[in-house]
Amino acid sequence: MKQKKMLTLTLSQLQQIYNQEIPELMQISARNSTIEGFKAELSQYLDACKIDGEIAEEAREQIRLLLHYDGLNVYELSMGQDMPVQTIRLLYQFLTEKLENVEMPTDLFIELFQLFKRLKGEIAPVPSPQRIKNRSERWATGLDEEVREIRAENKERMLHLLIQKIENRKSKPSVRFHFEEGMSYEEKYKLVSEWWNDFRFHLSMAIKSPIELNRFLGNSLSSETMYLLYKARKKGMPFFATPYYLSLLNISGEGYNDDTIRSYIIYSPRLVQTYGNIRAWEKEDTVKAGKPNAAGWVIPGHNIHRRYPEVAILIPDTMGRACGGLCASCQRMYDFQSERLNFEFESLKPKESWEHKLRRLMNYFEEDTQLRDILITGGDALMSQNKTLRNILEAVYRMAVRKQKANLERPDGEKYAELQRVRLGSRLPAYLPMRINDELIDILREFKEKASAIGVKQFIIQTHFQTPLEVTPEAKEAIRKIISAGWIITNQLVYTVAASRRGHTARIRQVLNSLGVLCYYTFSVKGFNENYAVFAPNSRSMQEQLEEKIYGQMTAVQAEELYELLDIKTEQPKEDTATLIRRFMKKHHLPFLATDRSVLNLPAIGKSMTFQMVGLTEDGKRILRFEHDATRLHSPIIGQMGKIYIVENKSLAAYLRQLGKMGEDPEDYASIWSYTKGETEPRFSLYEYPDFPFHTTERMSNLTI
Repeated sequence: MKQKKMLTLTLSQLQQIYNQEIPELMQISARNSTIEGFKAELSQYLDACKIDGEIAEEAREQIRLLLHYDGLNVYELSMGQDMPVQTIRLLYQFLTEKLENVEMPTDLFIELFQLFKRLKGEIAPVPSPQRIKNRSERWATGLDEEVREIRAENKERMLHLLIQKIENRKSKPSVRFHFEEGMSYEEKYKLVSEWWNDFRFHLSMAIKSPIELNRFLGNSLSSETMYLLYKARKKGMPFFATPYYLSLLNISGEGYNDDTIRSYIIYSPRLVQTYGNIRAWEKEDTVKAGKPNAAGWVIPGHNIHRRYPEVAILIPDTMGRACGGLCASCQRMYDFQSERLNFEFESLKPKESWEHKLRRLMNYFEEDTQLRDILITGGDALMSQNKTLRNILEAVYRMAVRKQKANLERPDGEKYAELQRVRLGSRLPAYLPMRINDELIDILREFKEKASAIGVKQFIIQTHFQTPLEVTPEAKEAIRKIISAGWIITNQLVYTVAASRRGHTARIRQVLNSLGVLCYYTFSVKGFNENYAVFAPNSRSMQEQLEEKIYGQMTAVQAEELYELLDIKTEQPKEDTATLIRRFMKKHHLPFLATDRSVLNLPAIGKSMTFQMVGLTEDGKRILRFEHDATRLHSPIIGQMGKIYIVENKSLAAYLRQLGKMGEDPEDYASIWSYTKGETEPRFSLYEYPDFPFHTTERMSNLTI
């Protein structure tokens, strides 16, 4: 039966399908008056049934696992509570027409139907390479001529609106962006056209209200969307979008599909409903100064977040605590809720006390035995002013020098890890690429030259392009400038529903690789009910990995060749990264480079995609048992965590229905049901830490278990 038809069946219709296509299961249920008898005979049936092929064998083992867990309670880590697993019990009640909840969704029984059909050897065909290629090529990029034409019209409309906004401004006029008395409209238009290329103009003119958003989008928003945005505003939910980023949307009704961008700007009903009660998914981000976080690390306060021994995040008390826009699916939405993060730029400018605080925060890195990697983010690292960013990087440099000097007095085997990697986390290359100006590039280049001289190996801008539509001519130029400073750019993508459509991720890898950007992580959406609208199940990540990303997979020899080509240990590469990557892909006939890992961030545990389905909830959501990533170091607390269980916030059936409403053919995704387990991919060599020329201590500091 076609996926689309299956997703619309009622419970009674679905029961008829079971009767027709899996009669033996119906017979087992009819012969047993108790759930215990049903489970016992089902187990015997699994032992005796004929198995034909690997898929059928995997299905048998999966059903056995569901039988094993049925009736048990598991501790769900993200919610922090026990929950019962009753998958087989609910199946028995459904087959015998004894469901306590007759209004139950069909999703659970659709998933189990797919599982038992695989037991009989029936499998969904995997798309051909040509099919994957076709699905990838349908996605437009911001560099396409047709896309640029629509956006030129958007910009033209917005320039006139910006003139009106400046003229009607009731607040104190901007020192930089205001009209002199007596200026003609043509002069104002010319001036605003010039200001459009200044990132500070976009920040000062950012759209913060529903009515203004609708006006800048040509009054194209529906009454339902406007009602939702007004409701969000009433709840105190921040909204912040620059004219530049809004100009990337398509309000023409024809041309490119902008759902991936739109889902980052327009809030979902569940997000608005949940705002005010959002909890931190990453439990280690719940911080009390001087107290161990969920991963056991003792940190000095909200400026530092830490999960792993080798790396910690630095969030400065500067404008870097803000962003160039608020992503609807942001993991730090709970921080905006508590007002630790905001868009009040004046209040975020560094105070005199910040310099003293920065020195104290650097002492944390300097005196820690294991830290070798600092990720400066926020907010957004590049939201900090150039002067502030220069000061932060200078403090990082001095800390690295002091740590090296102190190591000279320590014997081999007791030395501390020294700074090897400096990263700046920023979405501004996508959100506001004009921020990447010449002064910033000079700061990055100077820091790299100075820090390289003392042995720092890696300099990375860790950015976030969500769709090839964000790769505009302006973004392309920003990427070129960053690469010219000798920094590597890596990309993290959040695997939202819109981004998870067939071929979309392959396309963004292809576009970014051609410009010299390496993909780093593809993240499953984190969060609870607030992110229901954008969550794509982890099985889709596995499906994408094994059916789409596989075409960019390198051999071990090729991966080593690419690592050497990047030549990240030299002060200045002989050729720019983009040229090297394009030549490498052409040589090996690769459409893109599969250097990213698909992962879910587990609360307090770290990133992993090693999981096994152990149950299904009443509404068909998968209950997954995760293992931590054994290829990297973790806090010793990992040994006390026991089994890790996570309930996904959406069923596969609900996900496929959502794709259908977006214009996708659910049949394109028919093999998704078979991905009931996953394994974390190995890391590309660039993302591994280089070896030290000495032996460091194994002792961990700043740790309380």
